[in-house]
Amino acid sequence: MTALADNVETKLRLDKWLWAARFFKTRSIATAAIETGKVHVDGDRIKPAKEVKIGQIIHIRNKDFEIEFAVLGLANIRKGAPEATLLYAETPASIAKRENAKVTGEGEYALREPGAGRPTKRQQRDIKKFTGITYD
Repeated sequence: MTALADNVETKLRLDKWLWAARFFKTRSIATAAIETGKVHVDGDRIKPAKEVKIGQIIHIRNKDFEIEFAVLGLANIRKGAPEATLLYAETPASIAKRENAKVTGEGEYALREPGAGRPTKRQQRDIKKFTGITYD
């Protein structure tokens, strides 16, 4: 943790910490996720200005991933990914859940084969070219 020693804070907003830990690209996206209930601290819904403390358990549920981790350090400046991973440790239950989701293909429910369903724009152009039908 020596790499983060120059930016260690005692008080830090949750939205700023989530941004610095690289869970969200911007602070405004982190704030929106907190306000919509996608982020829970110690099992409770919170506000973006809630202070983060070392040892708290944070749970993030998003359409792409679901993760639970413990806060190990505080930083108010966004740095590289290797340094950001020093700020938290994922819980074993969360790791097991993500591995299970990979095996079962749980996150792939919205994917479909190309060509299934409605024709794509390219296919529509080919159909119009082949049939000679024009829609004006």
